[in-house]
Amino acid sequence: MAKQRITYSQIGTGTGFYSVLALLGAFIAAGAAAFLYVEHHGHIVTGMTNQIVWGIPHVFAIFLIVAASGALNVASIGSVFNKTAYKPLSRMSGVLAMALLAGGLAVLLLDLGRPDRMIVAITTYNFKSIFAWNIILYSGFMAIVGAYLYVQMAKGLDKYKKPMGIAAFIWRLALTTGTGSIFGWLVARQGYDAAIMAPLFIAMSLSFGMACFILVVKYTGKATERPLGTQMTWRMGRLMGVMAAAVLYFTTVRHLGNLYAAEHADVEQFILFGGNVYSKLFWIGQVLIGGIVPLALVFTPHRGESSSRVTLAALLIILGGFAQLYVIIVGGQAFPLIMFPGMEVSSSFQDGVVGTYVPSLPEFALGLGGVAIAMLITVFATMTFKLLPKDISDAALDPHLAAKAK
Repeated sequence: MAKQRITYSQIGTGTGFYSVLALLGAFIAAGAAAFLYVEHHGHIVTGMTNQIVWGIPHVFAIFLIVAASGALNVASIGSVFNKTAYKPLSRMSGVLAMALLAGGLAVLLLDLGRPDRMIVAITTYNFKSIFAWNIILYSGFMAIVGAYLYVQMAKGLDKYKKPMGIAAFIWRLALTTGTGSIFGWLVARQGYDAAIMAPLFIAMSLSFGMACFILVVKYTGKATERPLGTQMTWRMGRLMGVMAAAVLYFTTVRHLGNLYAAEHADVEQFILFGGNVYSKLFWIGQVLIGGIVPLALVFTPHRGESSSRVTLAALLIILGGFAQLYVIIVGGQAFPLIMFPGMEVSSSFQDGVVGTYVPSLPEFALGLGGVAIAMLITVFATMTFKLLPKDISDAALDPHLAAKAK
């Protein structure tokens, strides 16, 4: 069978797309207003305190950063593992990865209170700080994925696609390892201190990023009258399910390991069986909505029906991802800080008291503004550059998929 030529094109620029841009612009404007409000009045107007210093904005930021690495799944599968059906979607994969990272970093930058201090972080490095290492990893990711996109889109550079794909694949693993290590290396917090945080965050990135990619490509294709093939959607959905199962596995190992260690028994009781918001988000949000239900949706037998179950599974994985990060980030801070393990400590400043946190509207506006930035970059890029094939049906992506469907 002769190899079918793939023709790429920009998406349309009709009234519908300008409406989407206007909506995203409104969310970005709300995020900017929230930033100015918090910068003027201080973080006292948020729900964050000197015990819980990372709140909803950080949940959004970490989700976007982690998903950015996973959004590159399709490009990696196509270039590194030479899977033909994924190659036509590689350009969109790279753009979405860069857009998600930009949105996440925007939230982090605006939540600093003094964004101008970022200049210090960029120009002065403390290589004993995992935060300094992450700045290098984020910058390197943008540069490598940008170069990877260029060799994919430019003519006569096909021989560089695989080397650049391998470089991007290795760098994305390093990036997510660095993000997970932010929490894994914070030994002072009983809810964070675990080396398994790095592989857990890698698994999370693969799952969350794939879910985001499926939703973006499917709805972009639907809006531009180039629907994504049903069999291809199911193939990516099952891959997303495997990754979601890996998240559940590493989560189970993490909590079993903490239950085994006496020093972490109290925080595990607090998270798993405390009857608080973190316990409910863990069991209902993360495990049930973000894990078990999506696995049932993508792995129960299907007989050629539409791919709506995959779409629902992707949406649930994203919701479960936010719940999981909220439990990890906020729940880990809410548990009382143990200043001197094995010793009784008393003072007038809330020793042994569980921290309280109620997210404020400006925090949600800032987080949603970061999501809108990522989506705005994606939409604008697809309107400007030839990122998606004109035909992304099963027959166009891989004739074997179309034959299998018959």
